[in-house]
Amino acid sequence: MKRAPYALVLAAAAACAGGQARPATRPGAQSQPAPARAPTPFPSTYRPFASTPTLIRGGTVMTAAGQVIPNGQVLMVDGKIAAVGATVTAPAGVTVIDATGKYVTPGIIDDHSHLGVYPSPEVQAHSDGNEATQPNTAEVWAEHSVWPQDPGFVRALEGGVTTLQILPGSANLFGGRSVVLKNVPSRTVQGMKFPGAPYGLKMACGENPKRVYGNRGGPSTRMGEMAWDRQAWIRAQAYREKWDRWDRGDHSGTAPERDLELETMAGVLRGEILVHNHCYRADEMAQMIDMSREFGYHIRSFHHGVEAYKIRDLLAADSISASLWADWWGFKMEALDFTRANLPLVFEAGVRAIVHSDDPTGIQKLNQEAAKAIEAGREIGIDVSPNDALRWMTANPAWALGIDRWVGTLEPGKNADVVIWSGNPFSVYTRADQVFIDGALMFDRFNPRRQPRTDFEVGLFPAEASQ
Repeated sequence: MKRAPYALVLAAAAACAGGQARPATRPGAQSQPAPARAPTPFPSTYRPFASTPTLIRGGTVMTAAGQVIPNGQVLMVDGKIAAVGATVTAPAGVTVIDATGKYVTPGIIDDHSHLGVYPSPEVQAHSDGNEATQPNTAEVWAEHSVWPQDPGFVRALEGGVTTLQILPGSANLFGGRSVVLKNVPSRTVQGMKFPGAPYGLKMACGENPKRVYGNRGGPSTRMGEMAWDRQAWIRAQAYREKWDRWDRGDHSGTAPERDLELETMAGVLRGEILVHNHCYRADEMAQMIDMSREFGYHIRSFHHGVEAYKIRDLLAADSISASLWADWWGFKMEALDFTRANLPLVFEAGVRAIVHSDDPTGIQKLNQEAAKAIEAGREIGIDVSPNDALRWMTANPAWALGIDRWVGTLEPGKNADVVIWSGNPFSVYTRADQVFIDGALMFDRFNPRRQPRTDFEVGLFPAEASQ
């Protein structure tokens, strides 16, 4: 299908926006001289959209930091949370939003999404999430596949999602780098990149790599997967040592040759890149933990973890979070031994429990997924408080992504990523009424001018459509 040029589309989308918040400053308007060599390739160009000082009052404020404040107030100034409490002092002229009868929470964070790399409509031409050409593709970066015009981003925003991690798929043992995005309209993925967020490395074990490579030179077994992994880490250790020697020296002679695959893995060994490990079975997760100790890196989160409840003590001891579904299971052998109480059980053991989506529809209702897990816990005698359940989709994924200093809770100084819900966020009848990102109103359920539309949704202009 012929598509309208980006510039025109963005103009239309901003009518989406018409009144819709616009970037406060144009990223390209800065006058600093360009460096001879960019210190970080593909840097974030994100700038917060324009906002006005806003006071939300009258709603039940759930901070995810321990406080639930009936009839509370949240003050947002210059894109930050300025104050939270039963009453706060607001400057004159502040915009006031009456949230009486509603709930106010931090923005939802999904630490496992493939939006943009498997965008809608789901067609082969859009299938850019798995570089399934060899078991180790640590050299690929998910951001180079992300299509910012995926309508899924808008649907997720309507579900209160303000931040999300886009991961490569799980065909490979080392799938490549992830990227953390602000859920804002943008022409480019760079305009969505969360400033300062560390990269992640997607790893996978179990059935998927075996299925993809079993008849293509391997690995074809789980022991083969571990051998491939360990050999790769040995190469990464040597690569890191070579570059560390160069960096410590006088830089005489020839610099070591760059290797994009090993560069990513060396970043993990230095603690600069966080490991997000797709793994279902308890015994395999324990193997991956031992391997991380052998090579001196830390697993930030196991994703999917259908059997996480069996090793919840190991996860807690190593401070590894568990990114889980509420009730997805049984779709393959390694996903059979499941309990709906997986999330509350790992939570009770002291693990940072996280509700993730891995799905373009599931990301729109993560609050309902958390509600299902609350009920499953209640059935076996584990009482999860609303504040703790809220942390499953705010503070805990923020920690897993290394961005908890900026988002995940409603506390003074943090970014003003805020959702006003129509009612209790754990009710199936509740909807996100308004969503703020860095203090800017990015979605309003009652104002079409505050409901972004993507390039795909805008479609063709009549003159072009007739050609």
